[in-house]
Amino acid sequence: MQNLSVTSASNGTAVVTIDRPERRNACNQAMWRGLAELFTRLRQDRTVHAVVLTGAGGHFCAGADISEFADVRDDSAAALEYSRSVADAEQAIFHFPKPVIAAVSGYAMGGGCGLSLVCDFRVADKSARFAIPAAKLGIVYSLDECRALATVVGVTHAKRILFTAEQVDAEEVARIGLVDILAEQDALDAALEFAGRMSGNAPLSIEGAKVTLNAVATGEMAARREEVALISRRAADSADYREGRQAFLEKRKPRFTGS
Repeated sequence: MQNLSVTSASNGTAVVTIDRPERRNACNQAMWRGLAELFTRLRQDRTVHAVVLTGAGGHFCAGADISEFADVRDDSAAALEYSRSVADAEQAIFHFPKPVIAAVSGYAMGGGCGLSLVCDFRVADKSARFAIPAAKLGIVYSLDECRALATVVGVTHAKRILFTAEQVDAEEVARIGLVDILAEQDALDAALEFAGRMSGNAPLSIEGAKVTLNAVATGEMAARREEVALISRRAADSADYREGRQAFLEKRKPRFTGS
């Protein structure tokens, strides 16, 4: 896909790179749609145990490409269609059944900050800068986007980020919980190392935990109860469950396959 790439790292980790460095990886509408398609396709790849989302050229993502707004977001109808493209990308990442880690260097602005928030974890280096400049553009963030921000940093910090529209540096975003790991080394290297700590665990266990915790975060526990129960039954009937039991008894590392 144009301006998006996927490469394979060790331990079954796929690296998705937003690759438009001349625009600090600002996403146009085609790229939002491409992200949704890419993560939907990766769902079917059983060799992928985790995904690291990052950006090329020293920046994560400078958000939406505002230069195209006059063409693709010039009235309320067009704005609604554009917002759907962004929401589809964010939902594809949020509901991806395996761990997704944002590796953030440089700018994570606006929609770029939003992309990091729908990942399970955010790993940043000291160059990272986060901001949501919606108040400087006359844009109102959606309920889902505000919920994602408030869930991670709390309502008061979310209001400060949205009301001031100011940039927040790496140390401050780590202090308020927007970043989970503030790395001394390159953010991508740190994110890959973190992904490796999960790679040997049972995929169905991780999927079940992610679905359950996402349901708790979004207040959808009742609506998703049957989905969680189905994953639990699949896990109980899986070869991985039998392998985990046997490995425990034999005092060895289990070899999970996701089946």
